[in-house]
Amino acid sequence: MTDKITIFWFRQDLRISDNPGLFEAAKNGLVLPVYLFDDELAADFRLGSASKWWLHHSLQSLDKSLDNKLNFYVGDSKTILSKIIKENNIGAVYWNRCYEPWRMKADNEIKQSLEIECKSFNGSLLWEPWEILKADKSSYKVFTPFYRNGCLRASEPREPLPKPQKLSLLKNSNFALSELNLLPDKKWYKRMESFWSVGEDSAQQRLQEFLDNGLLNYKDSRNYPAKKNISRLSPYLHFGEISPNQVWYSAQAKKAINYSYSKDVDHFLSEIGWREFSYYLLYHFPKLPRDNFQAKFDRFQWKNDQSFIKAWQNGQTGFPIVDAGMRELWQTGYMHNRVRMIVASFLVKNLLMHWHNGEDWFWDCLVDADLANNSASWQWIAGSGADAAPYFRIFNPITQGEKFDPEGEYTRRFVPELEHLSNEFLFRPWEATEHALKAAGIVLGKTYPMPIIDLKASREEALSAYRSL
Repeated sequence: MTDKITIFWFRQDLRISDNPGLFEAAKNGLVLPVYLFDDELAADFRLGSASKWWLHHSLQSLDKSLDNKLNFYVGDSKTILSKIIKENNIGAVYWNRCYEPWRMKADNEIKQSLEIECKSFNGSLLWEPWEILKADKSSYKVFTPFYRNGCLRASEPREPLPKPQKLSLLKNSNFALSELNLLPDKKWYKRMESFWSVGEDSAQQRLQEFLDNGLLNYKDSRNYPAKKNISRLSPYLHFGEISPNQVWYSAQAKKAINYSYSKDVDHFLSEIGWREFSYYLLYHFPKLPRDNFQAKFDRFQWKNDQSFIKAWQNGQTGFPIVDAGMRELWQTGYMHNRVRMIVASFLVKNLLMHWHNGEDWFWDCLVDADLANNSASWQWIAGSGADAAPYFRIFNPITQGEKFDPEGEYTRRFVPELEHLSNEFLFRPWEATEHALKAAGIVLGKTYPMPIIDLKASREEALSAYRSL
């Protein structure tokens, strides 16, 4: 043990268990745990409102786990680290890697400028993006070969690490968490507080709940938003309250105990693989968040109707499954994955609005807003991304609602105006008889909007626009 202090720099790894950088820092002796809020670095991708809310509570939970010895700072990371090093007996700085282009650039500059030991570790991915390559050393652009031929044939992901046996922590900063100003003045987030429990312990509980009650039949039932067969682990993974390694091996253990889980575990792990693929694309194509992956989309003739965008954002399109999804997003900071595809397809294909509009709204409203996942997913649905959905795949919000919410449980929860409308007309209320509408207490155009577009005509217009490319 040395008298030198090791700074451990928390970022998107807000946990103590299976934290490679923290685990190694603890071996050196005294650890100064810091969190540096450097939002200016992200420029156009500063944290959205929902992400800030989650981050506040996550840091609050982490600080408690660290005996209230987490040191908070605001400002340029390199400047703050240099100041801490100058004023203290610091021997090293350790952190876990992030993969946003601006963070990778800044990390390299920090390593080159600080004249002490700087070490970074992989704490958020199963495989490093530069390790998974084709035989000719080029990068993959299609998910299935990336996952099947690249990831699953590479070395097994490392097994999760335990919490450090001994963690000797120092408190250095008098800066309070509240001074990060992460919570907005308006109390719109109060509904989210009833929906989520934030922090490392909550992440482990959520994983266990999913493994026990949601994993069986996951492959088929994950598409039904009223069912419990989804993990809802995405925000915990994004903020690093749980690691993908912990999720990977916990799911594998379930299959080892009971082989009947096999197909569901494999499908669930392939979804973790999609997360890896998104980060992989961001690493190899750092302009992914704003530039079309397929350059031909640079000449696509998007529309720009703010009334359509507003109706979509507010869940007032007149298409119940779309409106339910958008209201779930606003009220909970989350949206079921099947419904995400439906509302995204509606925006970019039926309304022909640029995918940037959806990307930006999700960025502000999602508690799991993640640069890699958000940009890769929006480009996928728009058809402009890697391994993208074909142009003729346009999700029909009527048939999607009838198929995946057949009893209307999800839709009625978030669109209570339609609560008393029968299943026959629930996803097409404009076709309901006057008697059915009156019995359900609905006045179209007043208590619930008329459809903002003609579905068939919008589909034909979209197909024509996409074919023009």
